[in-house]
Amino acid sequence: MTRDEIIASAIKFVAGSPGNYVSEEAAVESGLVGMQIYEAPIFAFGAADDEIYAKYKDAGVIGSHFMTPAEWLAGVETVISFFLPFTDRIKNTNALNNEWPCDEWLHGRYEGQIFLQDLSLHIQKQLCDAGYECIIPSLETRFKIIDKSIPNWSERHAAFTCGLGTFGLSKGLITEKGMCGRFGSLLTNLKLESDIRSYTEVYEYCTMCGACIPRCPVNAISKGNKVSSLCAAFLSKVHEKHTPRYGCGKCQVNVPCQSGIPGR
Repeated sequence: MTRDEIIASAIKFVAGSPGNYVSEEAAVESGLVGMQIYEAPIFAFGAADDEIYAKYKDAGVIGSHFMTPAEWLAGVETVISFFLPFTDRIKNTNALNNEWPCDEWLHGRYEGQIFLQDLSLHIQKQLCDAGYECIIPSLETRFKIIDKSIPNWSERHAAFTCGLGTFGLSKGLITEKGMCGRFGSLLTNLKLESDIRSYTEVYEYCTMCGACIPRCPVNAISKGNKVSSLCAAFLSKVHEKHTPRYGCGKCQVNVPCQSGIPGR
């Protein structure tokens, strides 16, 4: 399989799959039936032996529990990272206030994550059917989240390493399609050409404008830091209010990095 074949198949799957549209059974209200969740995905391919993965084991980054691609899959060659951008309807509706996430965003976060897994499994099946090994770290039984927030595999860090984007003040990742959406990744022993990162710094795409700071409902973001515990506590409240759905995304909307790289 080639990079182009993987990308083309994924784009076709996203456009035609019923899972990318809110079903009548899932919709929290009738006006959301049929709402499209994601636009076409964007991809980046990276070398599994990139030295950055070892640095993620540092205590100041992720931690020693982080597993490198080689620890997930023996003989791994390539990390495939993708970003599914939310549709304008989801982004624009969530930008209307700074309080609770809108129903559109909640569907994007919950049903959208289910569909992201469907897409990951679709890509995995294609690679396995072609005779290659392929795993999805986030769906492996070995995948763990330490202290409720620190995973042993990070979709955002994989995306940064592969070249999809850089971090912002809110700790989300800014891509050419912005920050609003969801990331996924796969590991395979198929060797594919790696993308060249167009950046060298962790926050290179972020202008540090601070627009996301007043957007946060619980004041978790500042110019110097993000207090993850405040963010997590608010997400827990959202989950209590909207079970099984959850999410927020206020810091990702009505900001310069909502749908692209600021200044570009």
